[in-house]
Amino acid sequence: MSKREFVIPFVGLKIGNHIFEYDIDKAFFDGIDYSIIHDGNVHVKLELEKKETMMVGVFHVDGKVFTNCDRCNDPIEVEAEGEYQIVYKFGEDESEDESLIVLPSNAFEIDIKDYVYELISVSMPVRSVHEIDKCDPEMIALYEKYVVNSKEEESEDVDNEDDDDDTDEVWAMLKNLN
Repeated sequence: MSKREFVIPFVGLKIGNHIFEYDIDKAFFDGIDYSIIHDGNVHVKLELEKKETMMVGVFHVDGKVFTNCDRCNDPIEVEAEGEYQIVYKFGEDESEDESLIVLPSNAFEIDIKDYVYELISVSMPVRSVHEIDKCDPEMIALYEKYVVNSKEEESEDVDNEDDDDDTDEVWAMLKNLN
């Protein structure tokens, strides 16, 4: 992919709606240092509405990506889909709002490559894991060997209501510290 493929020269665009579409593949993710995504087939559509003093971009992300399983670290294919809006406005003040990008008054183009990567990343599930029987058995054996709480201990914790009593006692002691 060309470095300029994701650069949109908005100065030449007329006021109104404009559509930009991108098919993202392995080459895109290879060009990003420390990417958690190794490969993918994602379609990104940007609907950019240019107004007098701002632009509103609505990104549509739809496809599949390959990342590592959070349990066994083997590759796993997961869905990446979502819709996100970013507002580009002109000004000098910086914005702390992630969905508001402030452009200097002399700007004439926007580079959306980093935003595309971020939007694909946040479109993935929070936790990407294989079904337990599809994970690497060697890694699962190590996981079970070194896990802090075994499955039995976890179920005991859920069933054990004495923990609430211990917590109440701790709070009572903390209240008496004043």
